[in-house]
Amino acid sequence: MAVQRLGHLAIRVKDMERAKTFYLNLGMELVWQDDDWCYLEAGPGRDGLALLGPGYTAAGPHFAFHFTKRSEVEDFHEKLQSCGIQVGEIHDHRDGTASFYLKDPEGNWLEMLYQPPGGIPKNNEDSNPII
Repeated sequence: MAVQRLGHLAIRVKDMERAKTFYLNLGMELVWQDDDWCYLEAGPGRDGLALLGPGYTAAGPHFAFHFTKRSEVEDFHEKLQSCGIQVGEIHDHRDGTASFYLKDPEGNWLEMLYQPPGGIPKNNEDSNPII
């Protein structure tokens, strides 16, 4: 079993609206927005960027590998545990995805994420850039 694709990066931002507007003006599309974070995508591969606001505490900056089947994430979780690698529990997210987190040998956080077929369901009101 191998990772499939690097799907998104998550970065910490001080001002959610300012950061979101900046990335929308670069041509990204707003997919999901909540009070403390938002998720944008760009390009034909639908590469993602999560903006984590100051009040977001569920996770810190990280990068994520995306999988198309939840069972693949579950299998990967089991495989890593059997190799003695410390992994967090698999949990469901409010945007319809499910994942677990772990650290690489250098201490960087990464996420193994199941993304439903068709992508993350949109909850944004307006994904058009504000220019």
